[in-house]
Amino acid sequence: MAGAEALVELGRPRARYAVIGEPTSLRPVRQHKSILMESIVVQGRSGHSSDPSLGNSALEAMHAVIGRLLQYREQLQREHVNPGFAVSVPTLNLGCIHGGDNPNRICGRCELHFDARLLPGMSNGQVRAELAAIAAQVGAERGIDITLHQLIHGVEAFAEREDSALVDAARQLTGHSPEAVAFATEAPYLQSLGMETLVLGPGAVAQAHQPDEYLALDTLEPFLQVLRGLIRRFCLHPGH
Repeated sequence: MAGAEALVELGRPRARYAVIGEPTSLRPVRQHKSILMESIVVQGRSGHSSDPSLGNSALEAMHAVIGRLLQYREQLQREHVNPGFAVSVPTLNLGCIHGGDNPNRICGRCELHFDARLLPGMSNGQVRAELAAIAAQVGAERGIDITLHQLIHGVEAFAEREDSALVDAARQLTGHSPEAVAFATEAPYLQSLGMETLVLGPGAVAQAHQPDEYLALDTLEPFLQVLRGLIRRFCLHPGH
């Protein structure tokens, strides 16, 4: 997403409409979730397992952190629901964890990696601040150093108006109502430049990020027809 961020910083391009090419099975997408990838690091104190007072277990502290994260996830899912998405609530996935080096040593360091996908209207920054507060609170309770770190910069959630001219044109050209997806794109960046923005493209996301990732050739011409229709509507005959 660095290229899209650079465009925002430059204030370019100066356009009214943008189509983000992603594998949407030629179905217009006007909403997507955000993406956060974070790590929580617990820095404890190692020692011999025969005497717990010799150390401060990072694994045990991480156990407490995970419990709070799952409670926080439940809270988010109670407070935020969007029925336009197949998974109608924000998600928080605990992806991988590493800690300790020997069964007879108190664990001195433990690190958890996780991702969160938030709904339109939710703020990555606010959720990050709340996650950092959870880490700090558990750290204070257990007398141990716990910190939150960004694994990626992250992308905000996106939503274009359902009655926008671009969404309406894509609906007519594809024959499909606008949908919502759980993956993130450059759409919020271009939208921030004042453009009506849509995600639309050939291929299916089920084939993306696979060992045999591919784009079926027979989906290209239908997509080109949609693009030609959008160009005629907004570039050759604007206002009609």
